[in-house]
Amino acid sequence: MTHTFLLYCLLFLLPTESCRTLCQAASKSKEKVTARPHGACDGVCVDNSHCSQPCPPDAPGNMGFLCRRKKWHKITDTCQTLTALNIFEEDFHTVPSVQGGKNISQYARTSETIADRLMQKCPKDLSCVLSNIQRSPRIPGNIAVIVQLLRNISAMLSTDVDEAKMQSYSIMANHILDSKSISNWTFIPEKNSSCVLLHSVNTFARNLVTNKHPIDISDVFIHTMCTTISGDSNGKNLTFSMRVNDTRVTGRVLISRDEVQKVRSPSQVVSIAFPTLGAILEASLLENVTVNGLVLSVILPKELKRISLIFEKIRNSEERRAQCVGWHSLESRWDQHACQMIQEDSQQAVCKCRPSKLFTSFSILMAPHTLRSPILTYITYIGLGVSICSLILCLSIEALVWSRVTKTEISFLRHLCIANVAATLLMADAWFIVASLLSGPRIHHNGCVAATFFVHFFYLAVFFWMLAMALLILYGILIVFHTLPKSVLVASLFSVGYGCPLVIAVITVAATEPGKGYLRPEACWLNWDMTKALLAFVVPALAIVVVNLITVTLVIVKTQRATIGSSMFQEVRAIVRISKNIAILTPLLGLTWGFGIAVVINDSSLVFHILFSLLNAFQGFFILVFGTILDPKIREALKDRVTSAKWASRISELNIRIDQEASNPVARAPALEVLIGLLGSVAWALADSNAETHSSRPPEVPERGEHLPHSSAPAVMHSRNGRAPRRNVLVPVFLPPGSTKKASQAVVLTEEGMTSERMAGPLSISGC
Repeated sequence: MTHTFLLYCLLFLLPTESCRTLCQAASKSKEKVTARPHGACDGVCVDNSHCSQPCPPDAPGNMGFLCRRKKWHKITDTCQTLTALNIFEEDFHTVPSVQGGKNISQYARTSETIADRLMQKCPKDLSCVLSNIQRSPRIPGNIAVIVQLLRNISAMLSTDVDEAKMQSYSIMANHILDSKSISNWTFIPEKNSSCVLLHSVNTFARNLVTNKHPIDISDVFIHTMCTTISGDSNGKNLTFSMRVNDTRVTGRVLISRDEVQKVRSPSQVVSIAFPTLGAILEASLLENVTVNGLVLSVILPKELKRISLIFEKIRNSEERRAQCVGWHSLESRWDQHACQMIQEDSQQAVCKCRPSKLFTSFSILMAPHTLRSPILTYITYIGLGVSICSLILCLSIEALVWSRVTKTEISFLRHLCIANVAATLLMADAWFIVASLLSGPRIHHNGCVAATFFVHFFYLAVFFWMLAMALLILYGILIVFHTLPKSVLVASLFSVGYGCPLVIAVITVAATEPGKGYLRPEACWLNWDMTKALLAFVVPALAIVVVNLITVTLVIVKTQRATIGSSMFQEVRAIVRISKNIAILTPLLGLTWGFGIAVVINDSSLVFHILFSLLNAFQGFFILVFGTILDPKIREALKDRVTSAKWASRISELNIRIDQEASNPVARAPALEVLIGLLGSVAWALADSNAETHSSRPPEVPERGEHLPHSSAPAVMHSRNGRAPRRNVLVPVFLPPGSTKKASQAVVLTEEGMTSERMAGPLSISGC
């Protein structure tokens, strides 16, 4: 009996202990599984390598990671708790969750099953999934399931959507539009899920039917209004007020009376406001834009073409302007062509938009940071005015002295480059002013395209002519014993100066204008946000600045070489010569545009902007000073031209007086006085010139193609008691043809003055 009892106890305790042991093992195993981290990979992190980790046991799916800078970063997450088996209320606690991973394509099949069962269980109000959806965590997999469910519902219910269905639909959308779920939208493999949600809500609301009373369905993250308008209405005003980041933000939809009168029969207007959808679109699409107001969807009758939208700004800023945009439903992007800015201040923006099938949702974007200062505006316009006047004066001087300063080949090519730089910069500044006077591409589109093309072409021509000048300098420095014909050099310069800019400008406008991506929406200049057309100007300009900087460096190296044993004075002269070369070449080769790199690096610095504006707005003035006025040959030619013009004026006056004397004998005495005075002045000028030539300067060697000046009058040398010889100069007198005068006195012009001596016989002066 005792043995039997012990045997029964052994048989009883053995399974119990075994069971206890198994339970403890299972418990430890469960603890290990639960304690295992699900947010990191176990493998070695190598840059750009991928790995996948399973989701927690109660959430089927997996997580994808990417290694960047020796650290794993999560990029996708398909973990979900909602399935077709537990999303309905009666099944949530009775049916276990499906195990195993699923990708985003499987969500579509699951959601189709959910939508089919939803239409069977609660087709009237769609409410049989609301409680389980609201209790589910807002993880990426669940968001994807709900987005696909809303998409399928909007496709199935194409007509007769009443207020109850719209209420349930809004509750589902509100759950995944929560501000706490914004970051999770980033990990959904289908990056266009936010676009699908917006399109699904707008499609579902388009089928909303209202009876006699307006519909107002308000949730925290979605607010729907529906009302009826007719031709005899006084306009409509739909106002939304929603909380964004603990602040109340408003948005208004205004339909003017003129627009309402276009409606022939009573029609309904539906408008939906989203406070967080802009941030969700930015996060999921990884766009570098910031929505700064509510997203307003507007569904109008087909007769209405324009509406006004008033957006209160989420972030108030005096410096950063807003951009009115519409959501392009086919291209899934914000488009600035759908709206036009009417009025803006630091608190709100007023936009006029054109709703259509492509554009149903609208908002305002925070424009990229731009430094706005009245000082920069004044510098720009004053500098352009001074630059234009300086360039006109520069071209006038070049035309005045052209024949005197272009006698050699190298001087001809140099002045050819300077003249073309001045001419193209003058045209570029003029077209820049024309472009700034236009109201923008929305009002003057064709004029804006033309102005932008010419501004682009002429500014590129400025840079390419500067490049041609730099190449000419390199040609003179590096190639000494081999020369090219003058015609070849001139053709090459014009090909570089005008041919290259023309090709770039034409290709840019031809490639971007058909898609409306040539112009910026707010100004007549090359687009950046859509087509990056601005690169067609920035890249060539910066490349030319680099080449010209290398040229200046070579010039400095060539001019700084001093001889062995040179004195301190010679070294100072070398430094002065280098500084002079830098000062002359910097504006002529456009090196001042290199400060634009500093502006890009530190865009918020007002000092860099002022420096950049000063150097480039006054570039025409710098070209006049350093390229024309400081040139000694130009100054000498100008002096000769002015002097010859002054003598020509006096001789012309003398001829007029002599003609009057010929016709009026009484006027002979004044005419003789004028003749004596003119001859005295000419004599003194010639005497001083000859004295300077023979005493202080060696004889000049004329340049190639230049002739020695002929003496206009013979000079007679007389000694004066051992002093410097005296010069008596015989100056020719120009009289009108056919006039013959008798004179018994001759005018003797000396350094001491002018005397009159009686001739032995009368002197006959015939006109020539």
